[in-house]
Amino acid sequence: MASDSSVVGQVGELVHATRGADGPGEVKIRVRGGSEIYLAWSRKPLPTGTTVLVVETRGARTVDVIPWSKPLGD
Repeated sequence: MASDSSVVGQVGELVHATRGADGPGEVKIRVRGGSEIYLAWSRKPLPTGTTVLVVETRGARTVDVIPWSKPLGD
């Protein structure tokens, strides 16, 4: 299992929608050659399948995410 801080800056995909302030969803993040699921909080609700960037950890496998799209040229 990766440490919580190691996922900050990683891109993942929501496997369960977030509900903004009403509750977390779940994000799958690729780490260390595999994938792990974390609880994901966002300011606004985000649907399942949204690509997100992990911007902060709350500890205990819980992170804050924002919507993310690949920069041009990637």
